[in-house]
Amino acid sequence: MENLYEKDVKEIIDLTIKYCWALDENDWESLSEVFSPEAYAKYGQTEHRGIESIIEKCKKSLTPLDASHHMVSNHVVQVDGNKATCKCYFQAQHVRRSASEGSNFIIAGTYEDILLRINEAWKISSRVLTKIWTEGNEQVVNP
Repeated sequence: MENLYEKDVKEIIDLTIKYCWALDENDWESLSEVFSPEAYAKYGQTEHRGIESIIEKCKKSLTPLDASHHMVSNHVVQVDGNKATCKCYFQAQHVRRSASEGSNFIIAGTYEDILLRINEAWKISSRVLTKIWTEGNEQVVNP
């Protein structure tokens, strides 16, 4: 039988996976369910406060693409009551066939999250993306 801590860890890992599916399917409603309403996100040099700003950043980056493929792994989760932290690796491939200089861009790095339990559900309240490496044409995501 699964204990409460293991249940929380599984739910948090599942939330990071839900984030990836939401991005790849341009499912902005599902993405809004991943974050708390007043969440903070730092994606490289840009900072976003509030779920609307986070969704707008993701839409701007991903909607022009022909495809994207986000993956997360190697989760380290710490739960303390209704607050938790999660650090994981990510790798994301982005495809825009019309891009000159090449149609692929891959980025890999870490997500470092702070999560809160809100109404019995885990939500990301802070996400910081740290780039470790890239390959390909960055203009795919920054035309």
